[in-house]
Amino acid sequence: MTKIAIIDDHQLFREGVKRILEFEKAFQVVAEGDDGSDAITIVNAYNPDVVIMDINMPNVNGIEATRELSEKFPDTKIIILSIHDDENYVTHALQTGARGYLLKEMDADALIEAVKVVAEGGCYLHPKVTHNLVNEYRKLTAGRSGGGAFVQTLELRRPLHLLTRRECEVLQMLADGKSNRGIGEALFISEKTVKNHVSNILQKMNVNDRTQAVVVAIKNGWVEVR
Repeated sequence: MTKIAIIDDHQLFREGVKRILEFEKAFQVVAEGDDGSDAITIVNAYNPDVVIMDINMPNVNGIEATRELSEKFPDTKIIILSIHDDENYVTHALQTGARGYLLKEMDADALIEAVKVVAEGGCYLHPKVTHNLVNEYRKLTAGRSGGGAFVQTLELRRPLHLLTRRECEVLQMLADGKSNRGIGEALFISEKTVKNHVSNILQKMNVNDRTQAVVVAIKNGWVEVR
C-alpha cells in the first residue's frame, strides 16, 4: 500500500486528486493540507510514502516545503503540482529534492503513473515539461559547440544495436514530449503496449526514467530534436 499526502490550498482540487487516487486499490490518501507548513506536520505524523504538493501556496510555498522535507525526511518522495511549465520552475523543484513534476492540466492516468513511478524510486516529469527541458538542453548544447548548427547537422544514428525499430519510434516520441496516450494514438497501439515499450527502453538504456532516456538519446544522436 502506497500512503499519500496531498498538499494544496484549493480544496476542490485536492478532492479531485484524492478521488482519482482512490480508484487505485494500492493507494491510500492518509492526510491533506493547504499550506507548506502543513506538509511538515503531516509527514511527521503520518509518514506518507509520497507527498503531492502544489508549488504556489500562501505562507510556506511548495519549493520551500520540499527543501525542508528533503532535509528532514529524505525517504519521503515529493511530486510537485504546478501551472508553470517553465524549465526554471522545474529545475528549481528538482534541485530542492522533488522526484516528480506534474502540470495541473494532467489527466488521471498521468497522475496515477507518476505516483507509481515515484513511489518505486524513479522520477516522473509531465511530457510537456520534458519537451521544454529537452529544448533547453538543445540550446545549451548548440551554444557550447560554438553555434546552432551542431544539433541540426548531427547525424541521426538509430540505436538498432540496442533497441528494436518500434522502441526507436517510441524513444523519438518521448523526445517529442508525447504522453503514453499520445504515443499510442500515433502508433495505433494501446497505452499498455506503450508502457511495456518504455519499460524495455529504460532497462536496455540502463536509465531510471523517461527524462534520462531522452537526454542520453540526444547526446548520442539517437533522436531528432525538433
